[in-house]
Amino acid sequence: MGKLTATVLAAAAIAVTFTGTAQAETNPRCSTGVTKIGDTKYLKSGSKTVASVKQFKGCNKNWGYIYVWDSWKADHPNFVATVAVTTGDGGIDTDSGARGQQEVWSRGARTLNVCTQVYGTVSGGHAGFTEERC
Repeated sequence: MGKLTATVLAAAAIAVTFTGTAQAETNPRCSTGVTKIGDTKYLKSGSKTVASVKQFKGCNKNWGYIYVWDSWKADHPNFVATVAVTTGDGGIDTDSGARGQQEVWSRGARTLNVCTQVYGTVSGGHAGFTEERC
């Protein structure tokens, strides 16, 4: 491989690493795949991002998803993340991860016919809702 080709490939790898969009998460409970709906909610501690909270649809259900960022986990290894699909009158299909578990999916909620939000929490007082989707 020539120097120019190696340089171009290295630059492309760096560009994808720093500017590429995040790929869809893989839901272990919906083998046909899920589609993200609505905006991502970012849980913050000051200017530092703690976690991302998202809502998905697939397999005739709504799904909640929370991902604790590497940078937060490095300094706070004993957190617990929880995620729930809600209909405004309480949580449906809430799920918590094990201590230090970075990625948590809710159990699917059969709520495609009503308005829903996803509520995510990370121990230590970091919590928030995604936007409502109808």
